[in-house]
Amino acid sequence: MAFPRRARRLGRYLRSERRTLTQGFVALFISSGGDLLAGLALSFMDHDLRALPGLLVLIPAAIGMRGNIFGSLGSRLGTGINAGVFEPNLQRGGFLRRNAASSWYLTLATCLFMGLMAHVVALAIKDPTATHGHVLTWADFVTISILGGVLGSILVGAATVGIARLGHKRLWDLDSVSAPIVTAIGDVATLPALWLASKFITAYPRLTPWVATLTGVFCLVESVRGIIHHDPLVRRIVRESIAVLFIAGIIDLVAGSVLELKVEPLLAVPALLILVPPFLEDTNALSGILSSRISSKLHLGLIEPRPIPQMLAWVDIAINFVFAVSVFFMVGFSANLVASLRYSTSPGLGTMLEVSLLAGFLATIISCTVAYYSAIATFRFGWDPDNHAIPISSAVMDLAGTLCLVLVILLLGVNAHG
Repeated sequence: MAFPRRARRLGRYLRSERRTLTQGFVALFISSGGDLLAGLALSFMDHDLRALPGLLVLIPAAIGMRGNIFGSLGSRLGTGINAGVFEPNLQRGGFLRRNAASSWYLTLATCLFMGLMAHVVALAIKDPTATHGHVLTWADFVTISILGGVLGSILVGAATVGIARLGHKRLWDLDSVSAPIVTAIGDVATLPALWLASKFITAYPRLTPWVATLTGVFCLVESVRGIIHHDPLVRRIVRESIAVLFIAGIIDLVAGSVLELKVEPLLAVPALLILVPPFLEDTNALSGILSSRISSKLHLGLIEPRPIPQMLAWVDIAINFVFAVSVFFMVGFSANLVASLRYSTSPGLGTMLEVSLLAGFLATIISCTVAYYSAIATFRFGWDPDNHAIPISSAVMDLAGTLCLVLVILLLGVNAHG
């Protein structure tokens, strides 16, 4: 008798979630389309990747950090909507404004940190026998990280707030909608911003140390201001988030170093550059969706933080795999189409689909594990899963997704002819 009851309960749950699933599919396909634009933007940076050694170390960290900060913001706003404390305005002292302010302080803190750490990582992985090129200076990295990161964050932050306000009005499930769209906007906005910042250091090398110093001091002052902020909600979010974001940033830099070490094969088959942003951000989006849904269910008491997932958690995990098959098929198909138009050549549709689906399947297994256990771990420790689970799962998935993609490319021996 227990099995029929569970089956009926599962059926009722899936019917109740039908609208959510539709919204999730739409959001993920919008995300994939936006990330293809980011991939196209990255393909146009192939000359800069050769001329500015070490730049690729920073790119996954910069775009990943936008997703970490504003994905968490979207998740908090979604939880606020579910809890009935969200107000769709930016009035002083309001829930929305206080959350947005905390994201501003975290943006400045992480931009400075990522710029300095990217220089350290780039120096650590530089080939001492290389006879061409030199690693960017600390000032170059800090300038690119701060200018590119702040410019991208303004656009992503405005979009996140806009999605939350519209979602509140239209009764959307932000846990399924916010993460994929925010990560896509983060890619599309951040890559061109980083490209513009890289052009600045090339055009004005004498000004770069001054810009790096002045903007670095400003970021440091604002970071301290956020840590000691008079508003308890802003102060708590900044203090809870900043350490985990720094850890996430280091993991993202390791992911960037993997790409930097394999940059020649990627540049030799430029279609793969187009595949990188949508692949990584869709693994991030899937992880973010599951993390947000688990976090909301923990907040609402629908599930308990158990080592073995309960039925509702297993259903969400299964939904993520359904999302993954559709999304990674579309990523491989679309990347091949864009590559054919951009370069008039690609490894071939079959090869691109094989890379995307196989690497995506491996990455989704990891993403579901990371998203679930990071959510319940932070909840067990009494932390807010919205502040910790998304950055942890996102950063780990940047590295895991990069490793899965590079591993599959190497195993299949992908080249320009397939």
